[in-house]
Amino acid sequence: MDVKSAGGRALGLDALRGFAILTMVLSGIIPFGELPEWMYHAQVPPPDHVFDPEVRGITWVDLVFPFFLFSMGVAIPLAFTRRMDAGARRRDLLVKVAERGFLLAFFAIYLHHIRPFVLQPSDQDPWVWWTAIGGALILFPIYTRLPDTWSRSVRWTIRGAGFAGAIVLLSQLTYPDESGFSLYRSDIILIVLTNMAVFSSLIWMVTRDRTNLRLGVLVFLAACILAAREPGWVAAFWNESPLPWLFRFDYLKYLFILIPATMIGDRLAAAMKQGLPSVLPDRSLRGAFRYHVTAVTGVAIMIILLAGLLSRQVFLTTAAVAVLMSVTLWLFRDAQSGNDRLFRDMLLWGAFWLMLGLVLEPFEGGIRKDHATFSYYFVTTGTAIWFLVPLMIWIDLFRGARVFSLLVRNGQNPMIAYAGMQNFVLPVLTLTGIHGYLLSVTGDPWIGVLRAIGYTVILALLVSWLTRRRIFWRS
Repeated sequence: MDVKSAGGRALGLDALRGFAILTMVLSGIIPFGELPEWMYHAQVPPPDHVFDPEVRGITWVDLVFPFFLFSMGVAIPLAFTRRMDAGARRRDLLVKVAERGFLLAFFAIYLHHIRPFVLQPSDQDPWVWWTAIGGALILFPIYTRLPDTWSRSVRWTIRGAGFAGAIVLLSQLTYPDESGFSLYRSDIILIVLTNMAVFSSLIWMVTRDRTNLRLGVLVFLAACILAAREPGWVAAFWNESPLPWLFRFDYLKYLFILIPATMIGDRLAAAMKQGLPSVLPDRSLRGAFRYHVTAVTGVAIMIILLAGLLSRQVFLTTAAVAVLMSVTLWLFRDAQSGNDRLFRDMLLWGAFWLMLGLVLEPFEGGIRKDHATFSYYFVTTGTAIWFLVPLMIWIDLFRGARVFSLLVRNGQNPMIAYAGMQNFVLPVLTLTGIHGYLLSVTGDPWIGVLRAIGYTVILALLVSWLTRRRIFWRS
């Protein structure tokens, strides 16, 4: 299945987004305890899971959020270019950015208010689970993409009814501290995504044809972050916010992932106008060999990075990754086809960001997610690119959409996937008694991991079913 047959979508990018959202969900439900340290955030190691900023290295859990941010950044040029080609003006794009920012912020605040473990941290009564399910159902009229054939008044009436229901529900809920609705009660991941969606979109609009200026934004941002670490007016300004429940300057650090991602999105948008990436026409050994090697090395690089950086074998890790990237890039040295040139350009950018991150690894005491280091931003960005290319090869070139269909369809419906575990799968399994029974027979930590994987697969199948029926949540 090529991009055109997929309705103009880059299915490899959808798969990356689906991988990120499902592993993000999985990481939140794996059992705490005696599993190896690489099964958790590196800075909250077992068995106590107490935050320790002195721990260096990253795990697969530390990749899922930057991978999702990266996929968001790549999608911005794709979506805006498509709108501009359809005749949208800059004012229309600004309205879309503002609308998306509002809808994401509302999603972040509302969703956190209706989560079972926020409503009642332990020993949930049945009403908690029913509230979680009912609250999630209210989101459908707000975020479901309705047919364009329906009149604007009908669509706005449905959305307005959803907002009214949400407001009524929020006004009735109380929490363990006996408080009610609060703007400060929100999902921090979604709040960061809100900020990134708005600021990265605005930056892309201003620098659409000026990549050098976009890179300059990164330099200026780095200067602000470094200056804010010292006493002075920059630190005073950086640590203030007119709307602290929604925006903090510190959130802008994730632009180090989003801005490089928009540059990949620019290249991919230009390629898609030419029908690239397209199904591989040359089935000769030489023509396919470079793609098979890239598909393997992209995954191998991610595994080597995780293992090497967590074990603190930084030099050996850097050397091994540099060799693998050099060999892969050498295979694209005589790129002739459009596919070859597209992947070569993407891999070169990936190699640049990845090596920049590895060179910066000793800076700030070593790579870590919390509190995030410059090395973390660039290493995860480069890794995301080298993981995206293999997905594009297998899905967009080698007709592997069916094999990766769960990832693709969840990546096309990430909002439902993000909300579905806490607000549908777990409540239904708990109310039916299935969750309690499985907990009683899966006491071993590794069996608990299998249980968590099973729950995630159930969620993935549910989201896939909704996607196949064209039921999407969109901001």
